[in-house]
Order: sequence, then C-alpha cells, then structure tokens
Amino acid sequence: MKKTDYFEQRNIDNTLKLREIRRDLPKFCDEFFIGIENRTTPLTRLEYAYDLRIFFYYLFTETREFQSFDASNFGIKQLDEVTTSQIESFLEFLNYYEFEGTTYSNTVKTKARKLSTIKSFFKYFYNKDAIDSDPASKVLTPKLHEKPIIRLEVDEVTRLLDSVDSGEGLGSRQAAFHEKTRLRDLAIMTLFLGTGIRISELVGLDVEDLDFNVNGFKITRKGGSQTILYFSDEVADALLAWLDERAKHEELDDVPALFVSLQKKRMSVRSVELLVKKYAQIVTPLKKITPHKLRSTYGTELYRETGDIYVVAEVLGHKDINTTKRHYAAISDDIKRDAARKVILRDPKN
Repeated sequence: MKKTDYFEQRNIDNTLKLREIRRDLPKFCDEFFIGIENRTTPLTRLEYAYDLRIFFYYLFTETREFQSFDASNFGIKQLDEVTTSQIESFLEFLNYYEFEGTTYSNTVKTKARKLSTIKSFFKYFYNKDAIDSDPASKVLTPKLHEKPIIRLEVDEVTRLLDSVDSGEGLGSRQAAFHEKTRLRDLAIMTLFLGTGIRISELVGLDVEDLDFNVNGFKITRKGGSQTILYFSDEVADALLAWLDERAKHEELDDVPALFVSLQKKRMSVRSVELLVKKYAQIVTPLKKITPHKLRSTYGTELYRETGDIYVVAEVLGHKDINTTKRHYAAISDDIKRDAARKVILRDPKN
C-alpha cells in the first residue's frame, strides 16, 4: 500500500459524507459545491455543507418567512428573499441551539467561520447573476479576541519527554500498557516537538517516507501538496528506536503506517490527541496541551533561534505569513531585549 492511499481514502470518506449531507440541502446547492471543487479540498467542502445545513435549518424552523419551506421546495430565487437581518439573527442563533437531539453552542471564532461560509455561498450565486443581491456581504464579521498562545516552556518540554520515557505519573491502568507503547509514544512526542508537524501529517506518515541519509521525511500538507521536513539527530534517535521495536513484530511487515496502535492499525487522529493529553496532564495540569500546542512550542523555539518569521512560516507550512505573525509576534520582545543589550553606549570598563 502506498502512502497516497491513506490521504486518498480520507478524501474519499469526506466526499461520501459530503454527498450524504447534500441530500439535506436545497438542490441548487449542488451547483455551489461543483463550482468550488477545483479550489477547495473535500474536507473544506464538507465543512461548508455542515454550515449550510445549519443555516437552512435555521431558516426553515426559526424564521416566519420560510417556515413553509424545506429543502425540497426552497429554490434559488428564495435566496433573494433572505435579508441581512436574518443572517445576523442566524449568528445569534448559533450561540445555543438544538439539532437532531443534540445541543450545540459556538464560540465567536466558530461563528465567524460559519459566517464566512454563508458569505462565500451568497457571493458565488451573486457573481453568477443567479440572485439580485448579496445580503451576506453587509453582515459584519464577529470581532475575534486574540487568546494568549499556550505553549510549553523549555523545562516543561524536558519533563514531558522524561514522563513519556519513564511512565512516571501514569495511572495503574495506563502504566500497564506503558512498556508496550513507550518507544512509540516517545517517538511521536519527539517528532511533534522537534519538527512542528501537524497531527494529520504525523498520522499519515509511512515507514517508507523516512530517509535517515538526510534526516528527512516526506509529508502531505493541508491541501494535498507534498514537501520534505528535516529533523535533528535527537529526533532521528527516537524514530530509530521505535523502528527497531516495530521491526520485532512480524505482523506489522505489511502495515505501511509508521505509527500503529496496539491493534496493529494506523493510529487515528483521536488516539494521538488522547496520547498527548495523557502525558501532558502529568506535567502541566493547568495547561490544556494538544498536538497543536506542541507545534506552537516548536515554532516558538525555532523563532527564538532564528529570529526569522519567514523561516518559521516555511517550516510550519503556513500559507499566510500573517498566521505566523499572530502566533509568534509576542516572542519578538525577546529578540528586541537581546538586541538592546548588544548596544553599549559607554563601556563600563573605562
């Protein structure tokens, strides 16, 4: 099995889910998804579909004007009857609602993302002259408040890796499995902290993607592009130790995945998230450490070492440099303070 099969299967799964969700949407929505196919991933289109499903659910159940409609009789011309006020009310609706027996609430960030979907939806049909106006364009995006970036300090990184290595602090049930997963878990945590790899990229890694001649591996980025990430000797040592352990299990010879579960299958995103949470709670119980926070930790150290935001953006795979700046701009104070100390006005020795 080739590595692309993992990502291809993920795309297939998302495409099939998208087709299922589209059945709950008005028929003309199909044109929107076809129109954006060449510039979006299946996952993005699926997220759009979920957002639009909630939007139409709101229109059909919460507005007097559209309560006589459902997905079967709501036509594209009805979009011209949707008002800016209704879209603004939809944002308020997202604060708290019930759908198919489950209660949901949304953060400001999530509401902004859903509004972005609605804006793209109306803009698409307005640009195609299918509707006469674009009421969504007049809706202001909710103001996002930047949260402090949570990351590990240098001493916390050391204690975290020590905890993974020793198993100290684990519960009795967790400790029972520790020796079986120790080298795998240590390789995963070292890879996160030593390369800034995304969790989806890590889960998709195959053994054949590693090249220890250059200390690098091939990954598939968001959007499907491929690139090579390089790693230090410390990361190489952790990976080689895991590969030696992995090679002892003949049943894994036909499993391409680098990281496998105790069930001898490719680890899932969820299982890796739980793995990180398990160890992080021992070292930093007050910090909610996730794989993305480990990625931020690496980005922080890389920026401190290089002082070059563009290097950080390239390594982390950020398409927009502003994304990188938002995450690491605060660290520039360290560089500024260091620069200030380098400028000597009067030599104290004289």
